[in-house]
Amino acid sequence: MPRRNQAWKLPGALREDQPQHVRPAVDSPRMRLFVGIPLSLKVRGELAAVLAPAMSRADGWRSASAESWHITLQFLGETTQEKRELVSALLRSVQSPTVAVQINELDFFERAGIFFAGVSLSPKLAALYQKVTEAATQSGFAPETRAFHPHITLARTKDKIQGPTLRALREKLPARPEFSRFIADEFLLFESFLSPAGARYEIRERFALTPD
Repeated sequence: MPRRNQAWKLPGALREDQPQHVRPAVDSPRMRLFVGIPLSLKVRGELAAVLAPAMSRADGWRSASAESWHITLQFLGETTQEKRELVSALLRSVQSPTVAVQINELDFFERAGIFFAGVSLSPKLAALYQKVTEAATQSGFAPETRAFHPHITLARTKDKIQGPTLRALREKLPARPEFSRFIADEFLLFESFLSPAGARYEIRERFALTPD
């Protein structure tokens, strides 16, 4: 039997003689972020119409949904809420004119097993990319080491045997598809959620571009 004046000590409980400001450290929730340009509804529809006949019969591919198509400006990776708020503040300060966007090809990153739509690298798009990269770097994110190759990821191979899968899809694609040019009047901060079924994206903030 415990003595009447003896206090019970529960595991993990804060003792009366422990300073009140001392608490176990709690990790900040982490999120997976990137910055990108969304497609116009018209171009998204044109691209979907071109791809539908080929992708409906394409085995071995995991397609990205049309609603998720975007041009990545900067992949930020996993980070905390505090760091997200810092990069958001710097992205709000980016001053850039609207950008004309033109899809110019359908092609493959063969080693990575990625099917993509290439985008022309105009001076304005290159300048916006540079400003977004500077904002990310100032927020403590590591900049991309590869040269900027603007594109829209359309699908990825499901397995490591890519050669036959790539050739089969390439043969089904139209030779020279044409797409409308559109004016991008904003860029977005996305959060991505990964799952076995593929990635899902949610918009966390919008940043307006200034008309010429």
